[in-house]
Amino acid sequence: MGRPSIARILIVSPTLADANTGNWRTAHRWAGFLRREFRVRVASTWEGEPDDAMIALHARRSAQAIAAFAAVGRPVAVVLTGTDLYRDIRSDRSAQRSLELARRLVVLQPQGREELPAALRAKTVVIEQSAPSMAPLAPRRRSFDLLLVGHLRPEKDPLTAVRALARLDDPASRRLRLVHVGGTLDAALGRRMRDAARRDPRIELRGPLPHAATRALIRRGRLLLLPSLIEGGANVLIEAATAGVPVLASRIGGSVGLLGDDYEGLFPAGDDAALASLILRCRDEPSFLERLRAQCERRAPRFAPGREAGAVLALAHNLLLARRARCAPDPSSLKVER
Repeated sequence: MGRPSIARILIVSPTLADANTGNWRTAHRWAGFLRREFRVRVASTWEGEPDDAMIALHARRSAQAIAAFAAVGRPVAVVLTGTDLYRDIRSDRSAQRSLELARRLVVLQPQGREELPAALRAKTVVIEQSAPSMAPLAPRRRSFDLLLVGHLRPEKDPLTAVRALARLDDPASRRLRLVHVGGTLDAALGRRMRDAARRDPRIELRGPLPHAATRALIRRGRLLLLPSLIEGGANVLIEAATAGVPVLASRIGGSVGLLGDDYEGLFPAGDDAALASLILRCRDEPSFLERLRAQCERRAPRFAPGREAGAVLALAHNLLLARRARCAPDPSSLKVER
């Protein structure tokens, strides 16, 4: 009797390694988890290969692959990104169709489920992302570094951080340094960031860096700034929290879902004055900075890789059970020979 074949799992990501986006980081990490038990590949589409189940990131951008895979009767899980949850599923028919076709929906933080129609919540699971715990590195003494990590696009709202820094022009604020890491996905926003850096020498644009170098920079920072207008559940927030680096984040669903509504480092989205006030408190009140650090540390166990791996493997097994159930013959159709 031959050995059972190993199931094939396809992860569809709208961006791949060369883009180094949050979607790619999630796809790459999940593929590593799934390879413990399955044959796994990551691609940007599906071309009819003999995959047994699909995990697709992004309801709208992966809609064509989702529809084609579901059309041949194979199970799909759709991982909902920030633009899915907080924009596309409200008006884009292809994104809405992806929700209907999915065997399972995945949100990356608990508040995400509340954004879905009530009829879809029963098939929705929460899988919080992870990062290995790392001790913070000694920060630079000559500067108080504020880190802004993410490709430049309007959803990330980096100009709120720039405006907040501009408000802080007293002599003590000359030590502040705003360090941006990431590529430019919006040309106009890139020009505005470069103009701001020319006007203010405290702004440093590092451009895209390898993941390891980016995380080392986070570990050495005083604060991570996350002024986003939309987030599904930011990888970079988790990487900061698991490295003992406090976060100042806009009060949006994706970040509140990870940090908690009682987190003291939240500010209204787009409110540069409120962000500037929080930066000053962190700079001038060591006890406040340490309180934020402690709040992040209390949440860090939720972001352990083992916890995420278990949830991702359970998702894959659920999809494969669905396929086996669909492929099994209907018992009522079987004839019993006597």
